[in-house]
Amino acid sequence: MTTRAGFVALIGEPNAGKSTLLNRMVGAKVSIVTHKVQTTRARVRGVAMEGESQIVFVDTPGLFQPRRRLDRAMVAAAWGGAADAEIVLLLVEAHRGIPEGVERILEGLADVAQGRTVGLVINKIDRVQSEVLLGLTKELNDRFDFAETFLISAERGHGVEDLRSWLAKELPEGPWLYPEDQIADLPMRMIAAEITREKLTLRLHQELPYQMTVETENWEERKDGSAKIDQVIYVVRDGHKGIVLGKRGETIKSVSQSSREELTEFLGRKVHLFLQVKVRPNWLEEAERYSEMGLDFKDGN
Repeated sequence: MTTRAGFVALIGEPNAGKSTLLNRMVGAKVSIVTHKVQTTRARVRGVAMEGESQIVFVDTPGLFQPRRRLDRAMVAAAWGGAADAEIVLLLVEAHRGIPEGVERILEGLADVAQGRTVGLVINKIDRVQSEVLLGLTKELNDRFDFAETFLISAERGHGVEDLRSWLAKELPEGPWLYPEDQIADLPMRMIAAEITREKLTLRLHQELPYQMTVETENWEERKDGSAKIDQVIYVVRDGHKGIVLGKRGETIKSVSQSSREELTEFLGRKVHLFLQVKVRPNWLEEAERYSEMGLDFKDGN
């Protein structure tokens, strides 16, 4: 039996559908999905099995024009993820053509392409006519020599099987990198924090304080098989604390309930979740917060 294994990096603009594709490939929710841009901060790895191949996905933060330290650390993590992988997949939204952000990524691709297979994935194909798709496919392939092009809808699952089969064949021969039943190498504490952050993002919409993070402060395994999880939501201003708590604590209550339900389903056992909101004006400048998110503080310089 010949086994294959390797890393596949998904790169693209924020909101291109990388997290949705990762979750679809792995068949479980390991990366948070919201309609807000830049929700993926750390390099989430999801593991998919395809025949005798183990495909380890690196879901990088969306590549965008960085302005703050956190932005710079996220962009460094994205290109770092691409440089660590055997295969790089550029994900582009069908209905957006080639915006400025994709232009910048195409320019940067040459640097990470050395010795790697680079594939093109055009996502959200259900949003455009076939002639637009053909034009976009040709234009992108004229700009960069992609090994293969896939037209998919990550949300609906169209074309995803073909992509997974191709990846499985392209990976180098070698032993599997993770146990067969492991879907992500993120510590459960971080996955739990990401789930709560997703619920906050969905609940707050426009009001969401961008400079907000969630950390799992304590995880206690109880004798009855349940887990007690304490999390802290860090915001930078008192006003933000009020937004997160909501009128008479309704927002935090709703977030806690939906996060607890998803964690219970994800872990397959009862979860007791306790949320606190703390104001830390300078958390964006604290190295410890970056480590919690799997980012390198120094990359933000």
